[in-house]
Amino acid sequence: MAGSASKTFLLIGKCIPTSVEKAVSKVRVRRMELDTNLNCYFKKDEFYYAHDPEKVAKTGDVVLIQELPEKLTTIITHKLLNVVYKCGDVQDPITGKNVAGVDRGIVKFRDQIEKEDELYGKNPNRFEYDKAPPRGWQEDKKDFSHKKSYRKYNEDGKHQPYAIP
Repeated sequence: MAGSASKTFLLIGKCIPTSVEKAVSKVRVRRMELDTNLNCYFKKDEFYYAHDPEKVAKTGDVVLIQELPEKLTTIITHKLLNVVYKCGDVQDPITGKNVAGVDRGIVKFRDQIEKEDELYGKNPNRFEYDKAPPRGWQEDKKDFSHKKSYRKYNEDGKHQPYAIP
């Protein structure tokens, strides 16, 4: 072979708050590591900084990142390919159906809940997905994921609205 095969590492992770102001997203990739002494798997988190020039990823989004051929800076080693799931909008990757939640270990889809409503009558306490406003309507009210965040290092009594505890 004339050329060598290069490895392209794709990782899936969750965006977490970062104090870096540039076009960067901090991504937590969770792996399961085997402890050979106990013969059990334990969670191991790895953190990567991904180049995100359009700032499409927000805190809580599940994203797909790829390793860069060379580092952009000392910390930026990956690039953000796309947002797999927006925070709160999860779809089953096989069927493409919207997931409502998990009930006693069984995944419930939104269309299943609508069918149950037709059969047994509508539950007045059920969440209405169709009437819910789109994500981002609470920016600057209760959602501050678009603001610059920082660690709260001291308790000096001053108001720190965007600090991460």
